Amino acid sequence: MKDVHNYERDPDGFHYDPRTRAAMTRLAGGGDDLPAFEAGAAVRTAYHAVERMRAHGSEGRGVSAGALDVLIRLSTAGERISIGGLARAAGVSSRNVTGLVDTLERDGLVRRVPDPDDRRSVLAEITPAGRAWIEAFREPSRRAMRALFHGFTAEELNVLRDLCLRLAANQRRLADHLSRNEARP
Repeated sequence: MKDVHNYERDPDGFHYDPRTRAAMTRLAGGGDDLPAFEAGAAVRTAYHAVERMRAHGSEGRGVSAGALDVLIRLSTAGERISIGGLARAAGVSSRNVTGLVDTLERDGLVRRVPDPDDRRSVLAEITPAGRAWIEAFREPSRRAMRALFHGFTAEELNVLRDLCLRLAANQRRLADHLSRNEARP
C-alpha cells in the first residue's frame, strides 16, 4: 500500500504523524513554532485527502476537479457569469478558467453566450446537460463526504470549517501585506 499513514496520539490525545513531526522539528528548529509547522503539514495532508476523493469522483465522470468547481459555481449561481467572475470566485486566473470552460463547453456541459451589457464580453452558463451531470453527481458526492467525515460531530465540522476559513483569511491578509510592501519603491 502506497504512502501508509501511521498516526499516533500525543499525551493530550491528539493525532500526529511521527514522520511529519520529525521533519517539521528539523525545519522549525523545535520550540514554539513546531505546532504551526505541524498544523500546516496536517492541513496539506487533509487537503490532499479531500482532493483525492473529489478527483476520484469527478474524473470517473470525465470532469477534472477544476472543471467540477466551475460547473458547481455555474449550477448554483442562478445566472450567467463572466470568465473573470468565475476566476475571482474560484481564486484562480482567467486563463485557467478559460481552459476549463473550453473543456466543459466541448463536453456540452457549459456554453458561452454574449453579454447583453457589453458586446466585447461573453458569459458562461450551465446547459441542461450540465445540470443533469450535477444532479447525477450529487448523491455519490453526498455518500463520499459522509464517508470522508465519518466519526466527526457536527460541532467538530463547524470548528474545522471555521479554522480553515480563518487560516485562509490570514493568508489573504499576509498576501495583501506582502504585495503592498513589494509595490513600494
